[in-house]
Amino acid sequence: MIVALTITKFRGFTIPFAFVGMAVLRLPLWLNKSCRFWKLMGSGKDARVDLAPDYKHWAVLTTWDNRNDCDGFYRDSFVLKWFGFFGVESFTILLKPLSSHGLWSAVEPFKFDKISNVHTGKIAVITRAAIKFNKLKEFRQNIKRAADAMRTAPGFILSAGIGENPFFDQATFSVWADAESMKNYAYKSFDHSDVIKLTREREWYREELFARFSIIDSWGTLNGVSVEL
Repeated sequence: MIVALTITKFRGFTIPFAFVGMAVLRLPLWLNKSCRFWKLMGSGKDARVDLAPDYKHWAVLTTWDNRNDCDGFYRDSFVLKWFGFFGVESFTILLKPLSSHGLWSAVEPFKFDKISNVHTGKIAVITRAAIKFNKLKEFRQNIKRAADAMRTAPGFILSAGIGENPFFDQATFSVWADAESMKNYAYKSFDHSDVIKLTREREWYREELFARFSIIDSWGTLNGVSVEL
């Protein structure tokens, strides 16, 4: 399986077309029978993990059985042409799932080979949570310190905050130098490990997912920085 994530920055005066795209681009994605799973999403401020929404940055996540189907989508699809026409900057990364636990919109989106998932080198992570309405305040009070700790953690390379809506459905995409760096942050960093503990004790989420990936390819820029992974 190939997982593709594109984050595009829209020009200020074209932001209304980003909102329109979140509605009309669902149809071509739904009609594409080669696309196994897709999400159109907004992002946090400056495409970072941030509670404030950013109306300039938008994302599309898709999954494919093979590279040919993925390449065909990026070459010919109306979705990417829409993003490209109105966008001023774009970053794309292609991933191969190594492991995935949990659900996203009641499905398991990332299929992986349980036998050959050993990997060394840079690793990407997607965490996603659907937050309960009555737990939103607690979540927002605690998540910022975990995000701040991530940006200063050893081995951290980049991150982006994305999600179907800016309050109740949030995902974090991050890239790390290696799996050990990611694990040290996740389980040994006080702020993040404490937040994990609170999510279990306080039952913040009605649905959650954690997935790890190897990096196949990447291109483009994110916040003005050329990203080559």
